[in-house]
Amino acid sequence: MKDLPINFICAGKDFCELDKFVPAPYFRFSFNINKQIKSADIRICGLGYYFLYINGQDITKGYFAPYRSNPDDIIYYDVYDITDKINSGKNTIGAILGNGFQNPFGGFIWDMSKAPWRAAPQLAFDIEITYFDGTSEVLTTDENTLTAPSPILFDDLHFGEYYDARLEIPNWNLPELDDSNWKNCEKAPTPRGKARICEAEPIIIKEKIKPISITKEGDAYRYDFGVNNSGLFLLKISGQAGQKVVLKFGETIVDGKLYTDNIRFNPSHRFQEDEYTCKGSGVEEYTPKFTYHGYRYALVYGIAEEQATKDLLTYLVMSSDLKINGGFECDNDIVNKIQEITVRSSISNFYYFPTDCPQREKNGWTADAALSSEEMLLNITPENSYKEWLRNIHKAMSDDGKLPGIVPTSGWGYSWGNGPAWDNVLVYLPYYTYIYRGDKSILEESAIPFMRYLNYLFSRLDSNNLISIGLGDWCPPGKREDQYASPVIVTDSILTVDIAEKCAFMFDVLNMKPQKEFAESLAIIVKSAIRKNLIKSGIVDGDCQTSQAMAIYYNIFDEDEKADAFAYLLKLIDKAGGHFDTGVLGGRIIYRLLADNDEAELAYNMITRTDFPSYGNWIVRGATTLWESFMPEGGRILSLNHHFWGDVSAWFYKYLAGINVNPDRKNVNCTDIKPYFISSLSHVKAWHNLPCGKLMVEWNRNENGIILDINAPLELEGTISLPKGYSFADGSKLCPVKTGSYNIVKFG
Repeated sequence: MKDLPINFICAGKDFCELDKFVPAPYFRFSFNINKQIKSADIRICGLGYYFLYINGQDITKGYFAPYRSNPDDIIYYDVYDITDKINSGKNTIGAILGNGFQNPFGGFIWDMSKAPWRAAPQLAFDIEITYFDGTSEVLTTDENTLTAPSPILFDDLHFGEYYDARLEIPNWNLPELDDSNWKNCEKAPTPRGKARICEAEPIIIKEKIKPISITKEGDAYRYDFGVNNSGLFLLKISGQAGQKVVLKFGETIVDGKLYTDNIRFNPSHRFQEDEYTCKGSGVEEYTPKFTYHGYRYALVYGIAEEQATKDLLTYLVMSSDLKINGGFECDNDIVNKIQEITVRSSISNFYYFPTDCPQREKNGWTADAALSSEEMLLNITPENSYKEWLRNIHKAMSDDGKLPGIVPTSGWGYSWGNGPAWDNVLVYLPYYTYIYRGDKSILEESAIPFMRYLNYLFSRLDSNNLISIGLGDWCPPGKREDQYASPVIVTDSILTVDIAEKCAFMFDVLNMKPQKEFAESLAIIVKSAIRKNLIKSGIVDGDCQTSQAMAIYYNIFDEDEKADAFAYLLKLIDKAGGHFDTGVLGGRIIYRLLADNDEAELAYNMITRTDFPSYGNWIVRGATTLWESFMPEGGRILSLNHHFWGDVSAWFYKYLAGINVNPDRKNVNCTDIKPYFISSLSHVKAWHNLPCGKLMVEWNRNENGIILDINAPLELEGTISLPKGYSFADGSKLCPVKTGSYNIVKFG
């Protein structure tokens, strides 16, 4: 079969706008079978999103199929085996198309409404049938495919969906329908992007939640589902014909009312708003097809008091079909809740790729994914989806090697919203996937983009061999998100060194010696420039936690300088009252750095304390997902579901449970175990699925010391080492990782 169905069709040239409704089109394609079928496949591409039916049966892999991409870069398609779904006689393929990224007018803030490919949704599919008599045929969409408007009057990923059940066409996707009043399709141009079958996990409904309370709010009813999350809903109503039910969604309550100012582009615009008009024929059920929402609360208008029951609305929690790959728990409920909300934020933001938030933007912000990459690989299985999204990141790279801040994009984000601290997604995703999964192919696919980007960085060095071209230490506590504590020239230059060093390592794995040497030389040049221009008497420019911590963590300081530099960092923390005072760039590494320097107790207390700012403060204030920013009570509210602060979960695995996967970067089936026995904890348990099997680590405190229990795969290599002040019962501090129970005593 060909790589991509080539006969694209559309219902017409008209397309939806914010103030202009154009219904999502239905398509019908009928054919007759009079021989015995050996095999049959359908290959389908929908721009934007499709739902696919054969003889009335929905066979779509999931929501927002086939993928979310820039169609000028990559065109995605799916293949289904329909051998057992074709009947003798007449058969009908049905499809319905949403706007998706073909007509992304709801993303006008990021110029998506100006996308050069923007047009009405279009469809192409081929059916290849092989018969037992040895013959075969290919059936394909053409202008004889029929179309009609669906009851979906308006759809947009951001704004929502409007559905009028009175306009339904019964049996629209069944062979027996009389379609004589349907019109023929129009030919559509073949998209310009490269064709690819989608290998990322589909987006599915993963959980159903009933409301925990229903409250009257004005002339509406507010449904509270207990936790912030993302997905859709099932509306189940018995209403009169023409009854219009309007649903609005948000994350929080302010002054007794649903608050949406934190997620709206403009107060005058509909946003996260769906509308259902009843047909009036008994119990009706409705779930939108071409949008999704981030919410805890749903405000329902247009229903009577007797209709406002718990059965009216069910939360359909959705995400990419990723598996849980690890778990962490301890005897501190605040820590457990931080872990819980981190995992919920990671999963609820994974729609083919990590988005920044599921309510307002739904964008593939690059830094967000980079910051969460290690945590996600510990908790879930994002590696296939990472590889697919990286292909889009590679295609988004401009001729000079520049990357946009969001992928996919229609052109926005190349002159604002990027820079090394954001662009490092290009490096972090393959690097950490290789470390945790041992997948060399992800490095091979990324090697050329690595070199292109390193050349770009080299071209952007200033006269001092430093770099300052992008976003900085985003979201410091109590400040606007762009009021960085650390100068951009510090964070950009340090992360340029980190990018180059990680590239050098990956080039070495690939046996690409000249490329490795180039990456190493860039790292040396910029590191030297930082030391010369940005560090004075052991203090890094900015004189802040982020600057000082990043320079130590990323080895800008020499080994003999680190003790004094670290002592100054401790002074900065003390000056902040023992609180962290970093944005997301410093926030990812400061707790790691503290623990690595025997200050795990301090790091733990900074995380779990309940006064502002801290993760613990979020928990006592009722957070059920990670928030975008650390603001005091009554302060400015931004997104309440952002995963980019989630590396704290990786800290729990690596330092509290001591699970350090592939510490020497040479063997993915090697894990060192080095737990820190925090004085206020008596129990810690974690597990993680390694390529060679499941590893479980648990420790419990008793009156005699610590009992460390390990259940390890037979193939696992590595060592168990203990922190300062602890030894095994025989006096040693080091032993090989093996399944068993270990007695540990404290001394000194």
